[in-house]
Formats: sequence, structure tokens, C-alpha cells
Amino acid sequence: MEYRRLGRSGLKVSAVSLGGWINFETEDRLADDKAAAIVDAAFDAGINFFDLADSYGRGESERRFGRMLAGRNRRHVVVSSKVYWPFSDDPNDRGLSRKHIMESVDGSLDRLGMDYLDLYFCHRSDPDTPLLETAWAMHDLVRSGKVLYWGTSEWPADQVRAVCALCETRGLTLPIVEQPQYSLLHRDRVERNLMPITSKAGIGLVTWSPLAMGMLTGKYDDGVPEDSRFHRQAWSGEAYLTDEKIARVRAFAPIAEGLGVSRAQLALAWLLHQPGVASVITGATSVSHVTENVAAAALSLDDAMLATIDELFAESPAEDS
Repeated sequence: MEYRRLGRSGLKVSAVSLGGWINFETEDRLADDKAAAIVDAAFDAGINFFDLADSYGRGESERRFGRMLAGRNRRHVVVSSKVYWPFSDDPNDRGLSRKHIMESVDGSLDRLGMDYLDLYFCHRSDPDTPLLETAWAMHDLVRSGKVLYWGTSEWPADQVRAVCALCETRGLTLPIVEQPQYSLLHRDRVERNLMPITSKAGIGLVTWSPLAMGMLTGKYDDGVPEDSRFHRQAWSGEAYLTDEKIARVRAFAPIAEGLGVSRAQLALAWLLHQPGVASVITGATSVSHVTENVAAAALSLDDAMLATIDELFAESPAEDS
């Protein structure tokens, strides 16, 4: 496994990481023994970064990972969680107010059975809370030791720029990471708007949905299988199941075959060759998925291959907002 520095920090995360969004929460959740086998396989493969959020299954993902990580050497694990989405109907139990942040981090730590989070993400930007209030709260969490580093997730580029400038001016702890959706089928917003800002600010990227919710594996070349995610959750495939994108993914197959790898491995490897990307957050429903995904970290792509892939998946600004 390759370990990469996260932005300007000294923290190192595995190039391939494991997330708890889809398969470790209540919806479509894996059985406990199968989930534990996947986490064990991740450790065996060298994965040290596990990405969670309080909103994943209303805390259930954190509880499950807490049980599965119990007994592991805490110093050898990088665990993240997130705050923003409503956790109840109470008007203050949502967003990025100081109250919600301070109460939410305690809830996450309690569910995980841990004393601190390595990374704590503001899961979205909050137009109802002053940016300074959010930045101060995250700064105080770092000062308290409950959080070691903080970051943003799916924040607009102008908000990332603004919070960095604010922290610099006020002497507050700067964010070191942004978590955007980024894949060969979801590129333009990240590459055109976000990367110029994160690169200049020394902010690393850890990307979610690197396989475009499974589209880039080739699973949907010939329709939507009944046991697939796009069948169970039709909304998740709306952005991908177009004739044009299906054709691109099919054309991706001979490129991967020429390298002797799967399309999933090549798609992950391409991401890991992009500037500023520290880790790709993957999902898994089996141990074999972990093994396949981890192999992507060792795949080296030359400039000619990167150019070929870029040409196949080039996007216009209108394609990806």
C-alpha cells in the first residue's frame, strides 16, 4: 500500500481507503460477519483510513465501525467523521453552528468508542451559520484534542477559499482536506473550480464515489441488473445511465484489458494520478472488492495512457455542474 501526505499536513493516509456510506449503515447494510471480514481484509491490505459520518444510518455506521475497530491499535488507524445533516427534528440539531458541532462530535466519539477523531469534516457548507462561527468551533475542537485535523466536504470552491482566508487572518486552524465527489464521469467542477484553490492552499483531496457509484466497473454495460444499486435506488443512476456515458464506459474496457486490469482498477489508478489526490474512498460488499481496489494503488500510468483516458472521458463544463 502507498501512503500519502494529506495536503500540507504530516498526516499520511492510505491511497485507497474504506468508506462507511453505503454498505455499513442501515440501508443495504451488510451482515455483521461479512462487514467484519471486509474491515479485516482492509487492514490486511494496508488500508489505514476509514471514512464515516454521523448521518450514515443515523449513527449506525459509526457504531458498527467502532465495534469492528475495537482492539486495534488506535495509533495505527485514521478515522474520520462528519457533521452537518439533521440528526433529529430539532432546529439546532443540524448545520454548522457551534452548538451542533460541539454536540455532534461528542455523539460521534461516543458511538465510535474513541477519544478523538483524526479528521472531522464539515459535510456541506451552511448558509445559515456565519463562516467565522464554524471556523472557530473547528479550531477549538483541534485545540481541545477531540479532533486532530479538520476539513470540508462538497464545499463550493469560493467557500473553501473564503474559510482559508478567514483562518489565516484570524490565526485559526486551517482545514487540510476537502472531500469532493470525483471520478472519470464527474470531473469538471473539481478540476476547473476546486483544484486551483486547494492546490494553492495546501489542501489535500480524498474523493468519494471514485467509481461513479459502480458505473465505471462495467456493471451497467447491458442494462440495470435487478440486484444492483441503480435498481434498488433509481435516483443514484440518473446522472450516469445515458447513452453517451454508457458508450464511454464500454470503450474503457479494451483500454483496461490492454493493461491486464479491470476497469475499476484503472479508474481508481487514474484518480490517484491526479494532482492533490491523497486517497480514493471505496466501498466494498466482499473481500474480493477490497483486494481488487487496493491493487489500483500499485498501478503506474504513463503520460500517453493518461492522455488516452482523459480524451475518452473529457467533459464540457455543461456536462458536470
